[in-house]
Amino acid sequence: MKMFKQTQLLFILLSATLLSTLNFSALASPKNVSENTREHVTQAINNYIEGTSYNRPDQISKAFYAEADLFLSKKDDPFMVVPSKTYISWFNKGEYGKATGRIGEIISMDIVDNVATAKVEIIVPKRQFRYVDLFLLKKVSGHWKIISKTASGKKSNHHGKRILFIVSNAEYYGDSTLKTGNSFAELINAYHTFKGAGYTVDFISPEGGAIPLAYINTSNYLQKQYLSSPAFMAALAHTKKPNQVSAKNYKAVHYIGGGSAMFGVSNNPEIQQLVMSIYEEHQGIISSVCHGTAGLVNLKTKDGKYLVSGKTISGYPDAYENKSADYFKQFPFQITKTIEEREGTFKYSPRNTAHLEVDGRVVTGQNYLSSALVANKIIEMLAEVN
Repeated sequence: MKMFKQTQLLFILLSATLLSTLNFSALASPKNVSENTREHVTQAINNYIEGTSYNRPDQISKAFYAEADLFLSKKDDPFMVVPSKTYISWFNKGEYGKATGRIGEIISMDIVDNVATAKVEIIVPKRQFRYVDLFLLKKVSGHWKIISKTASGKKSNHHGKRILFIVSNAEYYGDSTLKTGNSFAELINAYHTFKGAGYTVDFISPEGGAIPLAYINTSNYLQKQYLSSPAFMAALAHTKKPNQVSAKNYKAVHYIGGGSAMFGVSNNPEIQQLVMSIYEEHQGIISSVCHGTAGLVNLKTKDGKYLVSGKTISGYPDAYENKSADYFKQFPFQITKTIEEREGTFKYSPRNTAHLEVDGRVVTGQNYLSSALVANKIIEMLAEVN
């Protein structure tokens, strides 16, 4: 009877996760879920992630319902039922608070009233191994608890190093009613390249939360693949605020283009401070593509000079803008003109061709065709110093 109940619970967990996967639009627009609820569910999962990453059995215990079971597997036992108390005891063997080599991150969550499902990625770089944990959570006596977990694991090139993508919340060109968005093509081309090289990518925006998208081509195989990814779309629906990330965690920043990039990003002091901390204090790389280069124009080094001063920069050139169009009249500044006024050199190629510029630890590209080039160059540069 107990085995039947355990199998039934596993079926419920997997079924709930499947429904979450099919309903990615709900992940992208969880209007019925309060931010406070999301925070409490996130905290429950983070108790598990942090507890297992730093050998804190007491913190792991906070994550689980006391009678929870874990459905795991090993070579000689493909269906191993482990009570949460037994699982927690495994972490009593090591030194309390010492890093275990695990790097965890929430990939996606789906919350319905007092139940939730979640997918978590656990990377173990030294073992070149990646686990994907699936959780079923429930609000019990006013507290969110993990009531069941299963997992899958396999060899992976994930190494835990992180890249920070900077996007915009702007839905319109300035004060107009002209809609705009972040370039989906640029997002995907760079993201796919970094992920293929084992990097973890995080997203921040000035306000956090959902961002608008533009230039979506559903006939493009790669774009279609990511549009159908609940985890990826959830990440775009829940971008972080600048104060929710730490500069020391990132090897590079990447500004995404699209019309949205012209508004709210370049003049955001928190983003400026975060980016320059990554660049100056942690020797990171600053990069951008197309209108994303707008994010670079106001960045200043510790000595008060503009970052672009004396550097060769690329992006979407003023020469290719339609200066008589209503959208252009809303721009707070012109990219080429501003960079040149700040003693930078702006270079570009003919329309619809890729163009890459590398000047020290600043890597910039002209358009979406340059996104993968920029990403690959960053990967190459980071490989040389690590």
